[in-house]
Amino acid sequence: MTETIKLGCGSGGRMTHELVRNIFLKAFTNPALAPLEDSAEVRAGRERLAFTTDSYVVDPLVFPGGDIGRVAVCGTVNDLAVKGARPLALSAGFIIEEGFPLRLLSAIVSSMRRAAREAGVVIATGDTKVVEKGKADKLFINTSGVGLLPPRLRLSSASIRPGDAVILSGRLGDHGVAVMNARARLGFSGAIRSDAAPLNRMIGRALKASAGIRAVRDITRGGLGTVLNEAASACGAAIEIEENSIPVRPAVAAACRLLGLDPLFVANEGKAVFFASAGDAVKIVSALRSDKYGREARVIGRVLKAGGAQVRLKTSIGGSRPVLMLEGEQLPRIC
Repeated sequence: MTETIKLGCGSGGRMTHELVRNIFLKAFTNPALAPLEDSAEVRAGRERLAFTTDSYVVDPLVFPGGDIGRVAVCGTVNDLAVKGARPLALSAGFIIEEGFPLRLLSAIVSSMRRAAREAGVVIATGDTKVVEKGKADKLFINTSGVGLLPPRLRLSSASIRPGDAVILSGRLGDHGVAVMNARARLGFSGAIRSDAAPLNRMIGRALKASAGIRAVRDITRGGLGTVLNEAASACGAAIEIEENSIPVRPAVAAACRLLGLDPLFVANEGKAVFFASAGDAVKIVSALRSDKYGREARVIGRVLKAGGAQVRLKTSIGGSRPVLMLEGEQLPRIC
């Protein structure tokens, strides 16, 4: 740990994990927080609820395929959905800089309304704060969400077992590259658009198709590589993925090569990874492909019986290399 906060502390990678464990978990430790998964499980009488919160600081506010409002709704809905919860309601908190255009605010709020309608949730409560010009960067949004967990469903990375299949719902890196392209005006062509989407219905189809799903994670900050490392650490097993099986849009792959980025660590806002019994992999992939957000789903790897808590990539040329947790910040202000 350093003595001051650095941009890498918000990357979702190793520096974020150190910050959370050394500062926040140490201060707030309790059974609901301890698993450090996408949503916490809390009880309300006999009901089990999933509860989550996230803050969004995207720059620029609007980009091909989405905007900060769509990402704020989809990100929180997805954090509930990957726990198997049926999202019920969201809150929305706005920190707005003085001088922000009302027309743009209205457009972003309308985008949130459309995303919430698509996900089947309501924005039930909220808060608004305005700060002096120069005291914030245009607009920040916080959304929290609550969802209802089915009585017998227990999804957790700690439940992943050796032999399980690793299933990815679609192409990597669209969101991160779309935001970077818009921010820096790089001029990449190839219809690069953010993948921001609510995944609750897609995940629900997979859960209905198979009782063998152990865990689901949405792939946001830190990318697939970081999520797989988190899963390996939680279950204590090695995870092996195959480079040739991982889908990346050609234009996104070209942009990553030019910019020196690894698609495994580029952010997404509409992709999930499933860990499930290998015997159910075919029907899970089929269920995912029946949804518009999972049409390119495929098996990309497996959980190994030996090797300890690590992630390895079988390369396209037949070699193998470790996939380590993201160290620094590939691109700040991505979500």
